[in-house]
Amino acid sequence: MSGHTKGDARRTALLESLDLQLQESSLDSITIADISRRAGVTRSAFYFYFENKAQATAALMEELYDESVVAAAALDGDDPPAARVEAMVRGLFGAWDRHQHLFRAMLDARATNTAVREMWDADRESFVPHLATVIEAAGHPAPAALASVLLELNDRMLERLALGGGLTRDQLIDTVVSIWLRSIYGHGG
Repeated sequence: MSGHTKGDARRTALLESLDLQLQESSLDSITIADISRRAGVTRSAFYFYFENKAQATAALMEELYDESVVAAAALDGDDPPAARVEAMVRGLFGAWDRHQHLFRAMLDARATNTAVREMWDADRESFVPHLATVIEAAGHPAPAALASVLLELNDRMLERLALGGGLTRDQLIDTVVSIWLRSIYGHGG
């Protein structure tokens, strides 16, 4: 017997529909009717699974979160600190490349929906204990505080990448890696 129910299939269809729509247009321009129609379900089915578009977008972000966990794992290991930090930052950029339409939609959803903003913050903070352990091993006196600030920096870096700015991709990567290394290890490479 399959582990998937008809309800699971409807929820999946709605998320796939939203994902495709976000690749084509902004969260604001997509309607729940558009999402439901493309998924082949009713609007009421959408509301059975999600309170609104922002909540559905947050559900899509689970894959990006999982990829962020993989990127954070690059901080472990025996490689020199510079190689580990750069691998982590490049891993985040790679995840962003694969999901930039979702990231942009989450920026919109985060700005307008308290529950999504709280989820975003909780997801970011879930990385603090692991990162604090890495920082503490390097001898920093306030590992949890530094971990929180560095994770905020990563958020801003990805936001800047999404919204554009004066720095190139390589400048962003190099600068963020340098800040991480100087902050944790006291040197830039």
